[in-house]
Amino acid sequence: MNNKKSLKINNKSDKPDNIVIRDHLIIEKCLNYENKLPCFMKDYFIYLKGSVAVSTRSAYLEDICFFCYYILHETDLTTSKDIKNISIEDFNNIKSRDVNLFLGDYCPRYYKEKENNTLIYENNNRALARKKSSISTLFKFLYRNEQLDNNITDGFNPIKLPKPQPDAIKRLDIDEVAIMLEITETGEGLTEKEKVYWEKTKLRDKAILALFVTYGLRLNELRELNISSFNFSRGEFKIYRKRGKEVLMPINKTCEHVVKDYMYNERTNSDNLPEDIKDALFLSLQNKRITSKAIRQLVKKYTSICMNTSRNNGYSPHKLRATAATSLIQSGFSIYDVKTLLDHDNVTTTQLYAAHKKNIKRDIVNNFEWIDEEDSDTKGNDKIDLNSL
Repeated sequence: MNNKKSLKINNKSDKPDNIVIRDHLIIEKCLNYENKLPCFMKDYFIYLKGSVAVSTRSAYLEDICFFCYYILHETDLTTSKDIKNISIEDFNNIKSRDVNLFLGDYCPRYYKEKENNTLIYENNNRALARKKSSISTLFKFLYRNEQLDNNITDGFNPIKLPKPQPDAIKRLDIDEVAIMLEITETGEGLTEKEKVYWEKTKLRDKAILALFVTYGLRLNELRELNISSFNFSRGEFKIYRKRGKEVLMPINKTCEHVVKDYMYNERTNSDNLPEDIKDALFLSLQNKRITSKAIRQLVKKYTSICMNTSRNNGYSPHKLRATAATSLIQSGFSIYDVKTLLDHDNVTTTQLYAAHKKNIKRDIVNNFEWIDEEDSDTKGNDKIDLNSL
C-alpha cells in the first residue's frame, strides 16, 4: 500500500496553483536540508528565507550540507558521528586553509561508493565559485551573529572564472530560426520515428519555439504557462520570473496565432483532463504538464535539424534566449530595451549579446570606403603585373 502523501496547497494568493506548488516543493526541499544540518545554523536559515530566492536558498543549503559531509567524513575537524551533531565549537576551529582544501583539492574531483560502483564527480570553476559563495555567506553570517570569533572568509582563495566572450555565445541566425519554425510545419529532416510523434505535437512544438525566440523566456517560465495566463482580448500574457516576480508581456500576432492554433486544434480539451491539469497550457502526450526534460529534447531536436548537425549538437532552450537577445539587438533595439524584455539583473549581461555581431570587422570596413568603386574603374586601364614585382 502506498502511504506517500501528495502536497496540497491552500492557495489564497492570486498566483496560479502550479506556481505556488512549485515554490512550496522547493521550500520542502529546503526544510529537508535544514533538518539534516546542525541546530546552531537556525538563525542562518531564517536569514536566508528573507534575503534570497527560494531556488538560491535551496542551492546554498545543498552546498552547506555537502561541506558538512566533507568535514565529517574527510577531515578530523569534528568528532561527531553525524552532520546534525557538528557543533559551533567545531566551526570555530575551522580555518581558511580548511575551506581552501575543500574547494581546491576535494571538490574538483571526488569519489563516492554506491552499491557495486565507484562514482566520480567533478566540479568546474563555476560550480566551485557557487560553493565558495554558499560557504562564505554562512561564515560571514555566523561571525556577524557573534557565533564565530573570526571572519575567515578573507582568507578564501580566489576562483578564476572565464570571462564571457561574445564570439562564444551560441545562438541561431535569423534564417535558421525561420527554417526551424518551418520544420514544425513540414516535418522535414525528422526521422520516421520522430514523425510519428510530430504528427501529434507539431502545433505545440511550434508554439513553444515561437515563444522562446520571441520573448527569450527561461525554460521554467515557459513550462509553467497556463491557459489562464493569456488574455487575448487585452493582447497580453502573464509570466512568473525568478524571485516570484509577476510580469505582463504583450503578445504579438505571430505568437497569438500559434498559441491559439495549438489550444483549439491540438491540445486535449480541458473537460477531459484531471482538475490539476485543466489549466496547464503545454501538455505531453500523456496529458500531463510537459516536463523540462521534454522541452529540452524537442528544442535540441529542431535546432539540430535547422543547423544541419547531429542531435547531440542541438541547442538548449537557453540558447534560444540568446537567439532572441541577439536578434532584437541586430534589429535595432537598444540593449536597455532588451534587458527589460529578458529580465537581466545587469545591463552588462545584455551587452554581451550586443557585442556578438557576426563578421563585425567585415561589416565595418565594407561600409567605410574611401574611394568610390566607379571612380576607380574609370581612371585608366593600367594594370599591375604581379609577376613582375
